[in-house]
This record gives sequence, structure tokens and C-alpha cells, in this order.
Amino acid sequence: MPYARIWVHAVFSTKNRIPFLKKDTRKKIWEHILFNSRSKKIYLQDINGSTDHAHCLFQLGKDQTLSNVMNLIKGESSRWINKNNLTDGHFSWQTEYWAASVSDSDVERVKKYIENQEEHHKNKDFEVELKELIKEFGFEKMI
Repeated sequence: MPYARIWVHAVFSTKNRIPFLKKDTRKKIWEHILFNSRSKKIYLQDINGSTDHAHCLFQLGKDQTLSNVMNLIKGESSRWINKNNLTDGHFSWQTEYWAASVSDSDVERVKKYIENQEEHHKNKDFEVELKELIKEFGFEKMI
């Protein structure tokens, strides 16, 4: 029997970074994504974000791919958000996302970072944060 523990920190934004995710709406959306992820056997540890993006921390299961998990999270939640008219206008997530592996020793630090998104974005907008993440993890060398 294979065993795997692969932690992933993923970040994805609303399409065109439209600030659809108002504070009262975000809580409902995050709760729904957590519930739905568990029903699909996605071990989503944490999710939070701001008006135009989300951060999540999850473990990849032995038969899961990053692409598959991201499609399940983003696709189902978009349909649910639109079905329940939770935003002004048609909602969708941007196709792209950022993701990086997280070591077991960094899980708690990443959880705190995700849980503190509202405070974090009082001082730094998503564009600046994303550029910093891309630089920190060396993605600019791959582009």
C-alpha cells in the first residue's frame, strides 16, 4: 500500500481579479469549499483569502494530481457560487494558479499565513504578493 504526504500551498484569483469576494460572502464560500473538498476526498487543511483571490493548503492523495485537485476545487465552487447568486455578476476563477510544495515542518507557518490573509492584505495587494511568491520560489527563472 503506498503512503504519501505531499503538502501544497496554492493561490488562485477571481477572473480578471474582479473583487467579487466580499467579507460576508467569503466565509460561506470557504466553508462550502472545505465541505465539498472533503466529500471528494481532498484533504483541504485551510482556505482563506481576500476580495480577489484564495490561498489553500491541502495534501495530495496517492491517486491525485495537482491539476485535478485544482480543477475540482475551482470548478465546483464557481458553479456553486453562481447557482446561489453569491456575487454581483457571473463568477469564475482565473485559469492560472500558483502552487508550491510545503514541508511538514512549515505546515503551521503556512496555515498562519493563510489564516491571516485579511490583515496581510491591508498592507500589500495581491499583485505585489504574487510577484514576491514567484520570486521567492524561483518561478521567474521558468517563465
